[in-house]
Amino acid sequence: MTTSPGASGGAGAPGDGRELTVATYHVLTRLPLEQAVSAIAGEQSTGTFVGVAGETDELRARHGAVVLGMTEIPPPVTEALPGAAGDGPLTAGLVRIGFPLDNTGPSLTNLLPVVAGNLFELRELAGLKLVDLDLPAAFGQAYLPARFAVEGTRRLVGRPGGVLIGTIVKPNVGLRPSDYADLVVELGLSGADFIKDDEVNGDCPPAPLPQRVRAVTSALDEVERRTGRRPMYAFNISDEPDRMLAHHDLVVGAGGTCVMVNLNVVGLPAAAMVRRHSRVPIHGHLTGTGALFRHPGIGIAHVAYQKLARLAGVDHLHCGGFHGKFYVTDDDVQQTVAAVREPLLGGFPCLPVLSSAQWAGTAPVTLDRTGTSDLLVLAGGGVLGHPDGPAAGIASMRQAWAAAEAGVPLTEVREPELARALDHFGGVVRR
Repeated sequence: MTTSPGASGGAGAPGDGRELTVATYHVLTRLPLEQAVSAIAGEQSTGTFVGVAGETDELRARHGAVVLGMTEIPPPVTEALPGAAGDGPLTAGLVRIGFPLDNTGPSLTNLLPVVAGNLFELRELAGLKLVDLDLPAAFGQAYLPARFAVEGTRRLVGRPGGVLIGTIVKPNVGLRPSDYADLVVELGLSGADFIKDDEVNGDCPPAPLPQRVRAVTSALDEVERRTGRRPMYAFNISDEPDRMLAHHDLVVGAGGTCVMVNLNVVGLPAAAMVRRHSRVPIHGHLTGTGALFRHPGIGIAHVAYQKLARLAGVDHLHCGGFHGKFYVTDDDVQQTVAAVREPLLGGFPCLPVLSSAQWAGTAPVTLDRTGTSDLLVLAGGGVLGHPDGPAAGIASMRQAWAAAEAGVPLTEVREPELARALDHFGGVVRR
């Protein structure tokens, strides 16, 4: 390990010409912070728990990790992870460690075991969270950015401006292919921009993917004939890697315009494989990442993960939802949306997706917190649960967004669909 506490931020060289991937962690320990950080840097580069003959000074100089900075911070939790060594008080630090690009190359498959691998198991650590990543330019040259993202998605759904309104098929399991067709026709005629499979329903009974694709694309054809617009439907193609490519081809061959991948389930390298093959937008779902995101003492933060997901080439990425039903705070969601909209390695655009208990009443807080309508807002119950039906649910959301963008309080809007939504779902959400 090389220590350089005063080095400047960003991926690059610590003064010796090496290109680095810079990982930023919240480190928690009962040992001296320097000892815990040294264990991370050594274990994840050239070292192990004892010295070995091959770890020469020359090899360490070429491949050893470099500690770029340590700043003590308040401990994010009060309890240590099981098995943590030491009996001192818990101390925490914001720590930046640079890992030589020569160790991994520009490869997600090689990078992840380094920045988010066995280090979580080190006894020297009482807690560890990967909170950010700064990647060398070589990663941007090795991976394909999203082909569609915001502008391409708008073009495909025929909505050049304003928020994109979508929903999720509900019930999420148990429907037959004919049920999907009926619901898609109803939602399409109601003006939905986007409809998606639920993350728990891929190629599985009682609606196998081939049957579902045929039924849904026929329904989309009917909507397009009757309205001149074709909603985007995200088919969940998550599966074994070789099967995902066949699923993609099935969707595209039938006239589908979007596929969905459960990123944490199939793995980011597999998602990158789909991107290299795909001819339609990839909707990136984050099911299962709560195990990585939720606890402040361990895992990977959303801000770090979204960079990896965008590097894999997804066009849409879930960011949580304001005043949602899950654990994330509005501050968390705001930070994630801002991170997804920030250029990565000079590009890699992505459309932020908001979901989780979204409805007409969340429009003002969403616009206020994000400052943009370049969003895909998915409302399951907020559309399908409207007392006057899905058409009224979608209308209420468009009315709410129009009012929010005009600076008009929702309670002053004289539209029956919005009024019914406010009454049914519990009034205006406070910012």
